[in-house]
Amino acid sequence: MPAIKPTCVRDLKLRVNLADVVSRVVTLKKAGAGRLKGLCPFHNEKTPSFNVDADKGFYKCFGCGKAGDLITFVRETEQLGFTEAVEALGQRFNIVIEYEEGSGGPSREERSLRQEIFEIHELAAEHFHQAFKAASPAGDFMRTYWVEKRRFTLELADEFKIGAAAAADEGLGALLLKRKFSEDAIRQCGLFFARDGAMLSLGSLKPRFRGRLMIPIRDHQGRVVAFTARQTDLTPEDDPAREAKYVNSPETPIFTKGNLLFNLDRARSHVGEGRPFVMVEGQLDALRCWSVGLKSAIAPQGTSITEPQLVLLRRYHTQVECFLDGDSAGQKAALRFLPMALKAGLEVKFLVLAKGDDPDSLFRERGLAAYEEVRRGGLSAMAFACRTALPDPAAASAEFKSRAAQSVLELVASAEGEVSRSEFLAEAAGHLRLAPAALQRDFQTFVARQSRQAAGRPAGNPATPPPQPPTNTGQSSEHHLLLLCLHFESLGRPLSSALPHEWIDTSHPAGILLNRFLGEFEHETWPGRDHLDSLLETPEQKMLVASLLFDTPAIDDPVKVANEGLRQLRARALEPRLRQIELALANHGADSNSDPISLLKERSEIQRQLRQPLQLPVVV
Repeated sequence: MPAIKPTCVRDLKLRVNLADVVSRVVTLKKAGAGRLKGLCPFHNEKTPSFNVDADKGFYKCFGCGKAGDLITFVRETEQLGFTEAVEALGQRFNIVIEYEEGSGGPSREERSLRQEIFEIHELAAEHFHQAFKAASPAGDFMRTYWVEKRRFTLELADEFKIGAAAAADEGLGALLLKRKFSEDAIRQCGLFFARDGAMLSLGSLKPRFRGRLMIPIRDHQGRVVAFTARQTDLTPEDDPAREAKYVNSPETPIFTKGNLLFNLDRARSHVGEGRPFVMVEGQLDALRCWSVGLKSAIAPQGTSITEPQLVLLRRYHTQVECFLDGDSAGQKAALRFLPMALKAGLEVKFLVLAKGDDPDSLFRERGLAAYEEVRRGGLSAMAFACRTALPDPAAASAEFKSRAAQSVLELVASAEGEVSRSEFLAEAAGHLRLAPAALQRDFQTFVARQSRQAAGRPAGNPATPPPQPPTNTGQSSEHHLLLLCLHFESLGRPLSSALPHEWIDTSHPAGILLNRFLGEFEHETWPGRDHLDSLLETPEQKMLVASLLFDTPAIDDPVKVANEGLRQLRARALEPRLRQIELALANHGADSNSDPISLLKERSEIQRQLRQPLQLPVVV
């Protein structure tokens, strides 16, 4: 890959606000002077521990320990290399990226596969949208279908870039070949059927979507990653999926349908206290909600709701209204959604529709007023679960109530936190007309039985332990001295003179970096803590430095701390050898190879060094 000028990277970090980058992924709120906080995008959490200091240009999660700068954040969240992340930021914030002399910038072949597929989807969305607007048979038909049959406006089509795929469309393939996208990107983008082994050409590319209304699917950052294609009368008979009403893009390097929610990129800006997400069944339902002013509607991608989708949702807001179709399929989807929502820590309410109704038809006929009416009759999570399990508690037998209670107890067990469980049990007892104490005892029995069953199962592969918060206990002396070098740079040169390299343990990142940084100080080539990119070789090293720079340490006397660190390193380096000498002298008769005179001299020298006080000749 071509090398980007270090001065360009420094300029990028100065000109781009880290909060603007992070807020595309994490909802941030003020948390004290100069700090912002949100739910960590790198692990599942319910209490925000992800901190951003935009002035310093660093983020740090005090839950899982992840830390870095804006380039690291883009690399981690978008799975890009360093050069690709810098280029993505440059494009996003209109900053020209400069390359080293002779590098010439990246060729098309040198771009990452993911980045190419992102570009292909942006081009495809524009291509299909222009076809929708064109004065052509396919364009005329799709606009008529959109306005008259679906009863949407053309303005909404422009806002969401609704498109048209003609029954015989070779234009997109020709465009991509002309733009010289790589063969791998064209084959793996999911927009074509391409025969394996066949030379890639216009004749070998068969469009996956033909004669269909095209709905772009965007990820939570607003990038087009896939399409949903709605069947129309133009869909040709030889389409392999002719009978399918909706066809989604296949999974690709940039699209996993179970990890994405339709319209989340827009909806996340419209939620807040008292303004929950509204989960609907399909994309057109979400578009209908948007068209009448309900801007927080989202939808899964033609599949059951998944845990990753709810974890993603939880980053932005905890309140969700489940507004699914009134048929049996919609009710089953709601029941599948409920335990996962409780496990994710979401506050759920269910908006129950009459059988045969759906949000699209309801809003089409009655507008936003229908939402307020349905919302007034909404059910809490426990009310919905109890009503589904026991429609008529007054007429139910004791045996039927017991079975219903067991199904509700399974749901309560999926919730995290004793307070939440206790509240759910109290509410459920009221809906089921059971004594709260009895239901509480049954729940304790149920949980104990689950624990016994889990203990009796054969051990499989151990689960990956959850991220543990970093602690200050057990940190090495190298770690403390590295902290001093970063925050009290005037100590670097004296430390490099006072600390022999062989005293430093380079088996861990802190030791490696301390050794490297002191070498820079020693040779007077230290670039300054704001320009360390060239000295950081691994993700672990970058994360460590970002974590150390995030907080200014409360150290009143850094020289004293430095001297103590030196003393500890000296003791660690010399005391083991002193013990070896003492042992050799004690066993001299059994060891004829040892020279007692040399050992005594070496022991005396080590003891002298250990007694000698350490004092750096600096004042900070």
